[in-house]
Amino acid sequence: MSNDEILVGYDGSTDANLALDWALDEAQRGGRPVRLAYVFEWLTVTGWIGPAVAPGIWPDETARRQVEELVHKAAADAAAQRPGTTVHGEVYDGPPALVLQERSADAGLLVLGSRGHGGFAGLLAGSTAVAVTAHAHCPVVVVRAGQAARAGPVLVGVDGSESSRVALGFAVESAAQRRVPLRVVRVVAPPAGRWRPSDHDEEATVAGERAAVEESLAPCRDTFPDLDVHIEVAPGNPAAALVEASRGAQLVVVGSRGLGGLRGMLLGSVSQQLLQHSSCPVVVARER
Repeated sequence: MSNDEILVGYDGSTDANLALDWALDEAQRGGRPVRLAYVFEWLTVTGWIGPAVAPGIWPDETARRQVEELVHKAAADAAAQRPGTTVHGEVYDGPPALVLQERSADAGLLVLGSRGHGGFAGLLAGSTAVAVTAHAHCPVVVVRAGQAARAGPVLVGVDGSESSRVALGFAVESAAQRRVPLRVVRVVAPPAGRWRPSDHDEEATVAGERAAVEESLAPCRDTFPDLDVHIEVAPGNPAAALVEASRGAQLVVVGSRGLGGLRGMLLGSVSQQLLQHSSCPVVVARER
């Protein structure tokens, strides 16, 4: 597996096929290979979690062969539909979240559907998607059903943290590659609680944050001088603002952790809210 390869968590579900379609589009833009990874885990408390290849029958070697056929056919069909794109399919053994996390160390990008087989209908983002996004070694894209392809800008949320600087770099390159505008959003959360410092100047705070965003974009403007960049800085709730802004975007990019997060948490509250409620695919960016 090369560092340019796009790894797709695949199990034959609707969301997995949406993730595969997104990955194939991304692969064609950058001339990158794609690898489908089906993680075969049949030793569970409730039974087998996998495609309905043998309903009601505890999986055995026959079931595994059926899974391999499913994955290899999906890879072959994808390659046939996207001439020039290299697509491989592999079956791995073990807990899905752990295996995908380990495989992400050798990938340039990991793409997941938000829900796979065996998930609870009430959850918008499955436990595997959330766990892998928190622990992966490369950027992760989560695609959910209902997120129709659109021709909007690439949206990125920034807060001045190192994590958001990584997200900004990813978003700049994505917008340039797609030849669409970049929308940079910095939402300044108000002081906690009802009490505010007597010297709190909201306008000055917003102006200072805008200047900081402009400064962080300077190297990007030098590298991509033709990129159309829109900066928005306003007070409010970061997660709510980005979820709302995602309605008009084709992709939203955030860092795995922002300012103010608890050190022990690997995935921030804003990232988690977007995974659950974004209207477009979400990239949780991190350095490899």
